[in-house]
Amino acid sequence: MTNANVKLSESELLLVCDEQFILTKNNIINKVYLLFGMLSDVFLNKAKTDQRFFPEEIFKASPKIYKGENYKSLPYVMLDYPRYFVKDDAFSIRCFFWWGNFFSITLHLSGKYAETYNEILFQRLSENNSWYICINEDQWQHHFDQDNYTMPNKESLMQLQNRKFQKIAKKIPLQQWEDAYEFFIHHYEELLELLRK
Repeated sequence: MTNANVKLSESELLLVCDEQFILTKNNIINKVYLLFGMLSDVFLNKAKTDQRFFPEEIFKASPKIYKGENYKSLPYVMLDYPRYFVKDDAFSIRCFFWWGNFFSITLHLSGKYAETYNEILFQRLSENNSWYICINEDQWQHHFDQDNYTMPNKESLMQLQNRKFQKIAKKIPLQQWEDAYEFFIHHYEELLELLRK
């Protein structure tokens, strides 16, 4: 007799017999890769003019696109550029696709970069409060639940000033797939503008 833990429900049995589901999923992930590849080209071209405003080491590594199957049990794809992760120091702009949820773009600063940009980020976010601020102690979370991101207010901005890392982000639902390219381009430029001194 089959153990109850390995038995399939009726809907699970239908799904496991449907190869089209996995083929479609793979096709969607490939399209996200194509989108992020196009964004990589734009970001690399933009870096040629932005390099003079930022530490040169953050642009040295090429854009990196990678995927996984298990961020909170769901597939994801990420693009990091610029990307610099050395010990406690991080400077990254991350484009993120999370199956069933959203596209997002995140600025992630820690260590010396959090210290360098802390004051200007605080000032600019006080004037432009359309970015979510990370309030979680775990800097590697990407969801937008209330224990991870909040809209700026006096309290969250004060918290931001005293943290060892800073993360701000925006998202759009996957239903706005057609807007994703423009969303990433526009907010990528906005993030770099927020940091320019």
